[in-house]
Amino acid sequence: MERRKKVVVLATGGTIAGEGRPGDATDYIPGLLPISAIASKIKGLDEVARLEEVQIANINSDDITSSLWLKLASTINTLSKDDSIDGFVITHGTDTMEETAYFLHLVLKTDKAVVVTGAMRPSTATSADGPMNFYQAVTVAASKEARGMGVLCVFSDSIYSARDFQKLSTTSVTAFGGRDFGMMGYVLDRKVLLYNMSLKPHTTKSEFSIDGIKTLPKVGILIFHVDADPDLIYAASKNADGLVIVGAGNGNYSIKYNEVIGKLSIPVVRSSRIGNGMIVPDKTFDKWGNIILGDNLAPTKARILLQLALTKTRDVEKIREYFKKY
Repeated sequence: MERRKKVVVLATGGTIAGEGRPGDATDYIPGLLPISAIASKIKGLDEVARLEEVQIANINSDDITSSLWLKLASTINTLSKDDSIDGFVITHGTDTMEETAYFLHLVLKTDKAVVVTGAMRPSTATSADGPMNFYQAVTVAASKEARGMGVLCVFSDSIYSARDFQKLSTTSVTAFGGRDFGMMGYVLDRKVLLYNMSLKPHTTKSEFSIDGIKTLPKVGILIFHVDADPDLIYAASKNADGLVIVGAGNGNYSIKYNEVIGKLSIPVVRSSRIGNGMIVPDKTFDKWGNIILGDNLAPTKARILLQLALTKTRDVEKIREYFKKY
């Protein structure tokens, strides 16, 4: 008889652990239930895998910090050396789930499946989506198909790569998508069906590591809009190691913005507030030596890649290469 797979669940809180007025999907308190209380109520879960539960935190994902990222990554890197463990599931609030997933995608050093999931409705809502998402995440984490795929995100029957996964709705239970590149596949009952994969380096193929890192470089994000005050750039750059500018269209901004950015001594990533597409070269904005193109990364993910790049180098040309590669 085949050994039942073992999956470690690392819980951080979020809506999936939230409670509110019975039946309601809004106005609830996230991060109240321990992971044991959530898992124990899901029928058939014990037949999918043996679970080991680790309560890393129990908070709203808006309160997630880079210190918690480092703790999560260190915990998974250590536990992954245990041959009895087949995969990992991280339960997380949906607001910053995509950021945590992408950070882990770049720094984890394991080929074992790592799956991030959560919920749009609290546990006390009618038709709460957390139990099904959790069940499906464990199914994927225990599967042979998910090995070597990097950090995956499972939500509402769909499997996504952490690099492309993004929240697209504030309320829908199908709140997530994969931007231009869509999803990697489906999870239906206990079947994991993958159709494509990300070709960008991740996990064991990534150059980035958390070894010896206590804190991450400081990188801020500033959004451009009509009448945006260039003085905000100076304020955002003060004591910062780098900046991400969320421009209009192809990462564009005003002449006044451009002149101030060109005077900064820190690297600046041009990204866009548009949901799809990539940043292409533009000699008007790219004439400065500190400018880096954000490729097709969402601004929040461009920030994470710049943070990790700055742990290795301050050479802007080398950082540009990282943005082309990852």
